Amino acid sequence: MAIEESPLSFAASKISILLELVKFRITVLVSFTTALGYFLASSNLGFAFVYPVVGIFLLACSSAALNQYQEVNTDMMMDRTKNRPIPSGKISRNNVLIISILLLVAGTSILFFKTNLGTLFTGLLTFYWYNAVYTPLKKKTALAIVPGSLVGALPPVAGWLAAGGSLFDIKIGIVALYFFVWQIPHFWLLLLLYGNDFKKGGFPVLTDLYSETFIKRITFVLLIATLVIGIAIPYVGTGLYLTTRIIVIASSALMFLVALSFLRNKNIERKDIVKTFVSINLYTLTLITILSADKLFFLL
Repeated sequence: MAIEESPLSFAASKISILLELVKFRITVLVSFTTALGYFLASSNLGFAFVYPVVGIFLLACSSAALNQYQEVNTDMMMDRTKNRPIPSGKISRNNVLIISILLLVAGTSILFFKTNLGTLFTGLLTFYWYNAVYTPLKKKTALAIVPGSLVGALPPVAGWLAAGGSLFDIKIGIVALYFFVWQIPHFWLLLLLYGNDFKKGGFPVLTDLYSETFIKRITFVLLIATLVIGIAIPYVGTGLYLTTRIIVIASSALMFLVALSFLRNKNIERKDIVKTFVSINLYTLTLITILSADKLFFLL
């Protein structure tokens, strides 16, 4: 005799599927970077920051869902992705497309009616670049992440424009540069972890072109470049307090030690890759948090 599922369990199950479908952990980070851009350009605190943050978040969710719709065949072949909602049969492909369209309409409407055309254009460009440029490009070249990193650089720009900031201000330029550069070692560390899995999905990978040792060295160089840009951010007018600069420098020093340890180990071990991957992500979260807090304290 089948046990009837309670309404609460049913709702929790559907919410879990939706969160997985929209890649919530990634899209919520997108909303954080959008908020950072808004706070850095803002001259006062108010409820208005919610509109670009929610609008960009919904567009990112739509983009993530559409990506799973686009890549269902490759997801089925990879161990890392075969249990995603569509290949696992938790939701139909057509329903995912409907959800993606609804999220796109909702996000676009919020940006159109509650922000400005610059923010709207930046949000739609991000959506287009991820799904129409980066997603198909991944099947053609192992270096797709380089142009694809534009996707991570644009959300803080959208927040900045929503608060009335100039597109040509060096402050948002260096923040956008940070998120552009950060994504490359972030992805290549994943590649070192799941390279064989990417091959199963039919994706060209760097290990087909270069040795793991070379990839490790270039990843280290890019990690250092990320740290240098991160340290520079508070010194172009975004760090208003000495405490902010000290925390950024201290965090960068710790991240440098992790990156150095990663480079020095002769053998590439999974635990070292995971430690470096987690550390650079925590560093980025620290940077977002401290820079946002710096400006919010100033505005209080």
